[in-house]
Amino acid sequence: MYSLILPLGIINFILIAIQILGGLKVIKVSFKLHKYLGLALGVFALLHGAIAIFFV
Repeated sequence: MYSLILPLGIINFILIAIQILGGLKVIKVSFKLHKYLGLALGVFALLHGAIAIFFV
């Protein structure tokens, strides 16, 4: 489980970057995709945090 912390952190960083750039209109992201990316970000962030807290 410990080996998942770094990949989940990288995924979170990419999703946050897409959310920020989409919100600032730097890249074009539809509202529907923006909503699903936000949900995915929440799930991956919870997994990342839970693994970091419980397994490290």
